[in-house]
Amino acid sequence: MRLIGVAGACLMLLLAASAASSGGGDAAQSASAGFGDESGASAYVPSRTKPKSVVWAVGDGAAPENAGGPVSSLIGSRRMERFLYLGDVYETGTASEFTANYDPAFGRFDRRAAPTVGNHEWRNVATGYIPYWTQAKGSAPPEWYWFAASGWQLISLNSNDSVEEGSSQLNWLKRVVKANPRYGKCRLAFEHHPRFSGGVHGDDPDLEPVWNTLAGHARIFLSGHDHEMQRFAPHQGITQLVAGSGGRELYPVNAGEPGLVFFNDSVHGALKLTLTPTRAVGHFIATDGTVLDRFSVPC
Repeated sequence: MRLIGVAGACLMLLLAASAASSGGGDAAQSASAGFGDESGASAYVPSRTKPKSVVWAVGDGAAPENAGGPVSSLIGSRRMERFLYLGDVYETGTASEFTANYDPAFGRFDRRAAPTVGNHEWRNVATGYIPYWTQAKGSAPPEWYWFAASGWQLISLNSNDSVEEGSSQLNWLKRVVKANPRYGKCRLAFEHHPRFSGGVHGDDPDLEPVWNTLAGHARIFLSGHDHEMQRFAPHQGITQLVAGSGGRELYPVNAGEPGLVFFNDSVHGALKLTLTPTRAVGHFIATDGTVLDRFSVPC
């Protein structure tokens, strides 16, 4: 399983102290230090009440070779109210990688961005991810948070941290769902790791508590991590989408993966979601503008 932070904060601090005393401080950054408040609707990403919002989403695009540039150009040429970056700026999420990899490709969207942390930057989250997004937004990014857009509740989760029963993150998610019944099933959760994937990383059963908490209360579960585009048939009413084709080398997809109804593992591109109070209309779009997949998710 992935390295966890909040639930293992004491362990992380011990590791950091040990690493510092041995001269290896960069090997064990505290994975929970420096995050902002996760108590409610986030001023970090302002909510939007207008009847339609266009949300673009992509992960795994801030590569050293700046391969995310074409995807950035695609997104920048279209209407966009919010930009979900699904994590990974390679290879270990240092401040210099944010400066050299992420900012040239996607930094121009920072004002409208809603980030979630990837596994590649989790190790150095306290010196890379948190400082970058603090400077970009003016306050520290919450580890998990939510905001609204056109009748939808969009929930950013940290799939690197514990989501087991009794964890701080899962308890927070349960409170958020219970306390905001007005959104009904018009909820979209996004994080770095997918619950279901036909890519090389495969399914992640450790995320089952999150999925079960959202079942009956959400319609979309959106992730990166696997470097391609995927869409699954609804499972427990939730559609799993993978949008990890932001620019890094592409991964092959198993066409026989149960529930998989669309995939593309040959071109880079991004996901466009048009949100209204009753549905989300989605398009996976290649960097040359070709629409590869169209779908609608009612809520």
